[in-house]
Amino acid sequence: MSASTDTAPTSATALPEWLEIVRERVEGLRFGIVQIVVHDAKVTQIERTERTRLSGPRDN
Repeated sequence: MSASTDTAPTSATALPEWLEIVRERVEGLRFGIVQIVVHDAKVTQIERTERTRLSGPRDN
């Protein structure tokens, strides 16, 4: 029995550039939003909104 061990990436398995950008924006994000804007079936913009959550009672 012979099995193929070819693990070299091909163009069919290569990830799109925008996906790597989304991955970078999500890394290190504790609280927030990553939005992907699509125009004509193509990713045209990636937005990251980060929130800072404060713990403890509020002082008024």
